[in-house]
Amino acid sequence: MKIFAARCLVALVVLAAASFVFANPFKSKIITSMSSPLVITVPADHFLKITNFSQEGGTDRGVVAVTFTGEAGGTANVLTATRIANSQNSPEISNRVIIAGPAEVTIAPVTGATLFITYRKEPNEGGGGGGSTPAATATPTIFPTPTPTP
Repeated sequence: MKIFAARCLVALVVLAAASFVFANPFKSKIITSMSSPLVITVPADHFLKITNFSQEGGTDRGVVAVTFTGEAGGTANVLTATRIANSQNSPEISNRVIIAGPAEVTIAPVTGATLFITYRKEPNEGGGGGGSTPAATATPTIFPTPTPTP
């Protein structure tokens, strides 16, 4: 019985260690009007998944601004904060967004507001978006054809 318990303990430790090594947990940040802007750098082979972006207080809305650093370039506001208020009759819908790298994501503080964001950076393992993989090309194949002989 002791050997079985020891084996179970070893298996449990190995599985727990693997979950810490391979897990890519969500991160949450609070941005107040007194804090500096939150800047998240997304490398070329990663993407950023934002699952929650909410705001309490303030008159202006919090914004997720993305600056693409690759060939495309440019800056765009991709998400506005969902307001959380007790006096509101109908709740707002919280949207999610996925941002592909290379990019720099900036969330600036809003005067009189508290912003809350939940995100996760993940490696791009799908391979469906072009990248450095060369495109497949068709190669003609020659098949011999029989010819009648006299």
